[in-house]
This record gives sequence, structure tokens and C-alpha cells, in this order.
Amino acid sequence: MTEHPGKPFLYVVVCAAGIAAGVSKLITAAQERAWEVGVIATPVAMGGFFDSAAVEAQTGRPVRSAWRSPADPRPFPRPDAVAVAPATFNTVNKWAAGIADTLALGTLCEAAGLGVPIAVLPCVAGPLAAHPAYRDSLIRLRGMGVRFGEPYSGEPGPDGRRPDFPWATALDLLERA
Repeated sequence: MTEHPGKPFLYVVVCAAGIAAGVSKLITAAQERAWEVGVIATPVAMGGFFDSAAVEAQTGRPVRSAWRSPADPRPFPRPDAVAVAPATFNTVNKWAAGIADTLALGTLCEAAGLGVPIAVLPCVAGPLAAHPAYRDSLIRLRGMGVRFGEPYSGEPGPDGRRPDFPWATALDLLERA
């Protein structure tokens, strides 16, 4: 994909949750809404949680997960918005605490500091979502202006099927900016 002048640029941050395999749905939805997209993944997510080669083909850009050296050019322009999907317990808690030990977390900390609109689709199991640190992290991030979609635990419903992950909700949350 080539750059289209004037299109806003969306960073999609992907965390290590099984649902991450469907991240192409978010990319497609963003591209249909005229966003350019660059993907940043946590190091664990790069370990087979999604098809990084397919995502690179879809976006026309490398998937980033490691810091670049100062001599390397920036592979993405500055973001106009950020979508974190799926967002895990670990990422939400570290981000809220200001821990920037991965490119994904450093990017989130910086974007929040710059006032870039951020939408988060959490994918956190019920017992983890009940942890007091997680609840405190949500309060802190909401206080920073971060927008959250409904919690998604990935647990099967009464019919035994898992609900669909609401990928496009991240874009809806950003459009309310």
C-alpha cells in the first residue's frame, strides 16, 4: 500500500491474546474508513498470536515490535490516533503505571502524553479483570482520556460459542474524539 497524502495515520497496538489472530479485521475496517495503518505488537504477540506477514502485506508496512536505533529512519509517521486491540491485563497495568519496557508500551505512554486519541478494546479474563490493580489501571487510563470498549473475556456464552470480538468498536470510539 502506498501513502496517501492527507489520510490520517492509525497505530494499531496488538497484544498477546488468542483473539489477536483476527487483527486484520480491524485493519480492514480502518482502511475502509480512510486510515493509513501501522501495526506495533508486543514481543509476546509476535510469537505466533497473529500472522505478521499477512498484516505487513495488508498495511504495506513492517510490523514493529522492537525499538529502532537512533540512526534508523522512523518507519511510521506520528499517529493521529491509536487503537489497542486486543489489550491484555499485562499491557493495561504496565501502561497505567508508566512502564515503557517494550516499544508497544513506550508508544502508548508517549501517545497519551501527546494527547493523541486512544481507544482500547480489553481482552481480559474475568478473574484478572476483578483484580484491584486492573480496576485501578482502568480508572487511571480513563482519567488520562483513554476510551475503552466493553470488556471481552473470550468466555463462551450460554450457547457454547464465543462472541465475536468487536474490532470496529475501536474506530467508533476514536470517531467520538
